[in-house]
Amino acid sequence: MKSITRAKPIETVIRALEGYERVFIAGCGTCATMCHTGGVNEVAQMRAALEEAGKLVTGTLVIPTACDAVTYECLEQNKQALEDAQVVLVMSCAFGVQTVAGYAGRPVQPALDTLFFGLEDQPGHFSEVCMQCGECVLAYTGGICPITACHKGLLNGPCGGTNDGKCEIDNTIDCAWTLIYNRLKEIGRLDLMEQFYEPKNYQAMPKPGKVVIEVEAGEES
Repeated sequence: MKSITRAKPIETVIRALEGYERVFIAGCGTCATMCHTGGVNEVAQMRAALEEAGKLVTGTLVIPTACDAVTYECLEQNKQALEDAQVVLVMSCAFGVQTVAGYAGRPVQPALDTLFFGLEDQPGHFSEVCMQCGECVLAYTGGICPITACHKGLLNGPCGGTNDGKCEIDNTIDCAWTLIYNRLKEIGRLDLMEQFYEPKNYQAMPKPGKVVIEVEAGEES
């Protein structure tokens, strides 16, 4: 599952960099590369755009995975270019931005908007598959998540607006509950459609999320 991102308008990026003349650009070789928002080509295009806007780009880098500890090593290898910069423009998901911010010792600015965690259905087409709500309902929906697949997040569906298996809010996509019905029929569990489910508890995972797992002695890796 990947973090799906969208590039901010270049005008927004340049406005966020007001007051900074020297910029270091960091992209991501994993999710942002897949989304064509922060890979080698996009970083090069950003460099050209910033230089055209009068900025001095002290260096560029595409971190293999911007959200893990390798970020520190990559930034260390570009230490001089980083020190020469006043700000780091990060072309990765918000997780990557926060990781870079923890190591860079410089102000950071995100160049992307993080949309959701999802999968690539076909080249260039991404769909949200999980919002990590902390209370999974897939057991009674045939493995199809109504929280992400249904525009209304209905736990008891379909709604009255579904038409020929399509969603009333966006008729280019399938109604989630039609998909769920067909899946449950296929596996012989249509009885699950007859049950009423209480409204979703969106506080099942309090924010900010934090989980502590007890580890027995000898299990630490």
